[in-house]
Amino acid sequence: MAKINSNYLLLPNSYLFAEIARKVNAYMQANPKADIIKMGIGDVTMPLTSAVTCAMEKAAKEMGNKETFRGYGPEQGYDFLIDAVIKGEYKSRNIDISHDEIFISDGSKCDVANIQEIFDINSTIAIADPVYPVYLDSNVMAGRSGALNNNGYFEKIIYMPSTKENNFKPSFPSRHADLIYICSPNNPTGAALTKDELKAWVDYALENNSIILYDSAYSAYIQEENVCGSIYEISEACKCAIEFKSFSKTAGFTGIRCAFTVVPKELYAFDDKGNKVELNRLWNRRQTTKFNGVSYVTQRAAEAVYSIEGMKETKEVISYYMDNAKIILDGLKQAGFEAYGGVNAPYIWWKIPNNIKSFDFLDILLNKYQIVGTPGSGFGPSGEGYFRLTAFGNKEKTKEAMQRIIKGGF
Repeated sequence: MAKINSNYLLLPNSYLFAEIARKVNAYMQANPKADIIKMGIGDVTMPLTSAVTCAMEKAAKEMGNKETFRGYGPEQGYDFLIDAVIKGEYKSRNIDISHDEIFISDGSKCDVANIQEIFDINSTIAIADPVYPVYLDSNVMAGRSGALNNNGYFEKIIYMPSTKENNFKPSFPSRHADLIYICSPNNPTGAALTKDELKAWVDYALENNSIILYDSAYSAYIQEENVCGSIYEISEACKCAIEFKSFSKTAGFTGIRCAFTVVPKELYAFDDKGNKVELNRLWNRRQTTKFNGVSYVTQRAAEAVYSIEGMKETKEVISYYMDNAKIILDGLKQAGFEAYGGVNAPYIWWKIPNNIKSFDFLDILLNKYQIVGTPGSGFGPSGEGYFRLTAFGNKEKTKEAMQRIIKGGF
């Protein structure tokens, strides 16, 4: 008799964004003429830039030519893209990252979920609350969470509340954590750790033999100089941190999929006998076993992001989205609401009025204003009472959404 992995039964019935899509689709079927403005799922709307599409077109033609056709590529990524990443992301920040410490993948979502596989099942896990759901869900699936209690917390997970009182930046874990997930700039709150705050986390991890799993997917959106574009700007972070970066939001690759993870060779964990084991080697083994690499065409597209023209075009698109973020932030404040984020990230964290529950607010906003956002409680119990809006939409529609809210009130 085949048996299931019963840890899956501990999860909520559906993934957060799948549930939102279900609600929106039902509303659209009942109201086919409704002009719905979607500000929920953090998907980009601007097209790929010309530097990227030209590189893809050239690479696609190479694949149609016998002399330049390529089959399986290296699971870790092609040299040309790794070289571009090192130059564009690390040398530009005076960080020394070696070629074999970078692993090209098909998305940071996959990597932040899969990274837990190389750690012991009994590893203790700390996550910010609220935070991107994949960190939690992947560890629930693996069997590290324990049961879900009546307050919405898994009994074995260490939650680090990120609230208005601490400027939406988590405090150190309440007890020892082997693995600490940090997302900065943060999804969903938009908060970003300063260099001093990030250094404190690195110092904490080194002192406590913890490993930081650092999701830096939104680093390209940082506007303030005292915020790190990479955790490796902090001295000795290479001894305690794995970094995840993505082309999805940076360059609009949500539909073609490309990202990379940095696993320093100075980073170790321990086996059952207490011997040090290099995590870079384990991740390489995992990837070469379970992953066949990102397509050649996609990697040529990603390489083009770091060209002179590609960087110029990418900055223009990011500026467009950050203008939207300002429109949302200013609009909500003009309407008399509390709102946060939108400075170093394309997310606005909206304080819901009148103590309305966040999933109820999803229905209110959809039915009253035909606007879609994301309930804060979907990111963790501390997200209750808040609502996330994204700046990835069309600028005119973003302005219209704010006018609907300003004129309508609650």
